[in-house]
Amino acid sequence: MGVDPNQRVLHSFGNGYDGAVPMASLINVKGTLYGTTVSGGEYGSGTAFSISTTGTEQVLHNFGSGFDGRGPYGSLIDVNGTLYGTTRNGGTYDLGTVYSVSMSGAEKVLYSFTGRDGDGAGPVAGLINVNGTLYGTTLSGGKNRYGQPGTVFSITTAGKERVLYRFRGEYDDDGAAPTASLIEAKGVLYGTTSSGGHYPTGGTIFRISTNGNEHVLHSFGPDGRDPHASLIDVNGTLYGTTVSGGKYGNKYNTGDGTVFSINTSGTEKVLHNFGSGSDGRGPCASLINVNGTLYSTTRGGGSGGHGTVFAFKP
Repeated sequence: MGVDPNQRVLHSFGNGYDGAVPMASLINVKGTLYGTTVSGGEYGSGTAFSISTTGTEQVLHNFGSGFDGRGPYGSLIDVNGTLYGTTRNGGTYDLGTVYSVSMSGAEKVLYSFTGRDGDGAGPVAGLINVNGTLYGTTLSGGKNRYGQPGTVFSITTAGKERVLYRFRGEYDDDGAAPTASLIEAKGVLYGTTSSGGHYPTGGTIFRISTNGNEHVLHSFGPDGRDPHASLIDVNGTLYGTTVSGGKYGNKYNTGDGTVFSINTSGTEKVLHNFGSGSDGRGPCASLINVNGTLYSTTRGGGSGGHGTVFAFKP
């Protein structure tokens, strides 16, 4: 097979202490790209790095030294020239952190999750910035320190954390285990949980105000399962994917996932069911909108069996 002339590897991880397993999306800050790796680096617990569009990579911070966090799964965000992110583990109590890192690599832990008073544990999603306050989710903790209900929280750039909502658990209607970043639309936050809801393994779409008033917009079941990725807002309608479930699932097969839309009042519609032919299986990444066409990927399926890039016009 020939080399694709439109594709170029800018950097290959694993050469020394540059990090390994980059899971999150990159962000662009004034022409320089910034990202994270879940593992690798000097201490084996991940890195924050920068890379130029010509391929010059620099490690800004090596996680795992002391209580600075381990395993940054989520994307970074830029707030007035400082980068902010989360680590799933590490910190004072080894339950995850919120941190900042400067463009020159000065890292600071803003908050270490404690598991006490229901503050949550294991943030795997990135943060979002709404008028200078950061908002995020934790995968577990909340009502039950050792379970996987999860929380929604806010934190200032100075490190003052507040729990906005504690999910009640997998077998409760409000959902559990939020893995995706929140989005903001007209001052309201929207997100997904990967399990819980009316069907315990289905997951939910929820909205929550910045003062913590939470409402489930939709519980998944026959129409899809496990909305793993963040939603996107296109002209007031929200779009997303589920990793499994959908039309081609049955009692022997959980299904290959869906693309769906939902309005802000909770009317949901399945736009596409994966699993018919070579259209892919298991869309677990967020959609992006390019001039009214939605693009994303599936982690399996396709003619080669190892995933697809797809376009979808609502």
